[in-house]
Amino acid sequence: MLDADPELLADDVALEVRAKTLLAAGPCCLQLRAKTATARAIAAAGRRLLPLCRAAGVPFCVNDRLDVALAVGADVVHLGQDDLPLADARRVRASAGRPDLVIGFSTHNRAQALAAAAGGADYIGFGPVFGTRSKTNPDPTVGLEALAEICGAVAVPVVAIGGITLDDVPLVARAGAAAVAMIAAVDAAPDPAAAGRAVAAAFAASR
Repeated sequence: MLDADPELLADDVALEVRAKTLLAAGPCCLQLRAKTATARAIAAAGRRLLPLCRAAGVPFCVNDRLDVALAVGADVVHLGQDDLPLADARRVRASAGRPDLVIGFSTHNRAQALAAAAGGADYIGFGPVFGTRSKTNPDPTVGLEALAEICGAVAVPVVAIGGITLDDVPLVARAGAAAVAMIAAVDAAPDPAAAGRAVAAAFAASR
């Protein structure tokens, strides 16, 4: 996940370097997360990142903003509980003629997870599995047992979110998650690309 503040979004060179470092690890998706940025800034960054993702063969995801995802031609949009409701997002996707746009939806308890899966989310995020510092007001942690329960209860892929370290990835993979969304564990690593490859290897080993 590329977690960007307005300063990074305004620096074309730094943004490209960060993206290329993450893409070098071959992630299943590169998500642009910019919680404090304007829609204009996110769209501008998205148009810079999309060609890099295309060249790497990695889907590009916009966090929170369905309008921006559609405007820049993203492959995926990831929505949260406070964003556009899932049913509305699916209607907008249809009216925009983008049935290929993948819609992911963050959930934080069993009821939310089951509702999102039944409501047509293409995948769900579930967590925080562990304590996280990437949110100012995080939801209560759910733990590995609840993650495993949700993975077995829904038919759509589950992406584990929240406080996951490199040491935790094998546990999360064995719980049944299809992927993990990570910020700090990769960004803070001495070699972020190597950290990303370690995540992919842990999932491959669990299959």
